[in-house]
Amino acid sequence: MKPWEALPMALASLTNNKLRSALTILGIIIGVAAVIALMSIGEGVQKSITDRISSVGSNLVFVYPGSQAQTNVRSATGSSGTLTLADAQAIADPTLVPSAGFVAPEVSQGFQVSAAGQNTRAQVLGVTPEYLTVRNHTISSGEFISELQVQAKSPVAVLGASIAGTLFAESDAVEQTVRINRQPFRVIGVLASKGGTGFGSQDNVIMVPISAMTSRLAVQRTTQGAINVNTITVQVPVASQIDAAKAEITELLRDRHGVIGNDDFTVTAQEDLLDALRQVTGVFTLFLGAIAGISLVVGGIGVMNIMLVSVTERTREIGIRKAAGAKRRDVLLQFLAESAALSLVGGVIGIGLGWSVSRLIGGTSFQGQAIVTVVSPNIVLLAVSVSIAIGIFFGIYPASRAARLRPIEALRFE
Repeated sequence: MKPWEALPMALASLTNNKLRSALTILGIIIGVAAVIALMSIGEGVQKSITDRISSVGSNLVFVYPGSQAQTNVRSATGSSGTLTLADAQAIADPTLVPSAGFVAPEVSQGFQVSAAGQNTRAQVLGVTPEYLTVRNHTISSGEFISELQVQAKSPVAVLGASIAGTLFAESDAVEQTVRINRQPFRVIGVLASKGGTGFGSQDNVIMVPISAMTSRLAVQRTTQGAINVNTITVQVPVASQIDAAKAEITELLRDRHGVIGNDDFTVTAQEDLLDALRQVTGVFTLFLGAIAGISLVVGGIGVMNIMLVSVTERTREIGIRKAAGAKRRDVLLQFLAESAALSLVGGVIGIGLGWSVSRLIGGTSFQGQAIVTVVSPNIVLLAVSVSIAIGIFFGIYPASRAARLRPIEALRFE
């Protein structure tokens, strides 16, 4: 018997017991559908996080203050005031850091904000004009902060889309006045929405000139009187120069801060963060797939159980075939083909069901955040391959049992 001859015979045998075959296939269908649906959620989470980070900008290097250590207890990165506005100005000097492009220092703090009878809390960022380009923002109305406004310490503000909608739902926010920590600021622009809700949303921010932030709202200085900043974001024009930019910035800050070995700052690239998150979400996706894979194993056990029953019911048929000259490998191939056919049919139906469930989940939201699902060809191929492999694996024992039957004993079986 040739392999391509075994498959039609297997399908014909399965159609003789339609109900039993359908119930057996059901376990495979559920397993494959669960694998595709759950892994599509994992892939969607990874895509959402990657898109959110990529929307911040491209080819970015982030510089953060270091951590503090008190009584042998080290605090989180960024808790010490070791990064200054002068450091940002030095990094922007092309003679000191040739690989760097635009440089955007940032001072941030949460404040209570009120306007037009509305009151909310928002993250206020003190920024420079370069921030718009570096962080990949666009203006939907009005204009962004200018260099003249930074030099003049002008009390002007640019609102994120979410804040503008909260404070000025019924009117245009531009040329209105907002009070930040009871200080009046004139709104000169509104940013286009980047999406996202909750903590860390780029739409839930207010941007003011960094000079106005440090003179009117909040300022932290070093013991030498220099202005502290929370973050320095550096845009590198060419992606291949990111490592060079990191090395140049590290060398410059070590020289400026007079440190050797134990840096009081942290330099990290956007791609480093993306790689770390991809690893985390990759493990999460595999974990979801492993959970769904349990149902595939259960389906495989069902295949083995039905195949054992089939061998018992068809013992005389096996004896007749072997007496007529069928070899052990022919019988083995026939029953393996039947178990593989069960898994294949269940896998194909499971693909359709899993894709439908994934699309249904992708149209919902959780806590105001849209759920993204991604059904990639790799997920489908993995699910079907595993289902067929499980069908063959759990079909080996029944098939080998059938192949080992002696013709005389099989013919005498009642």
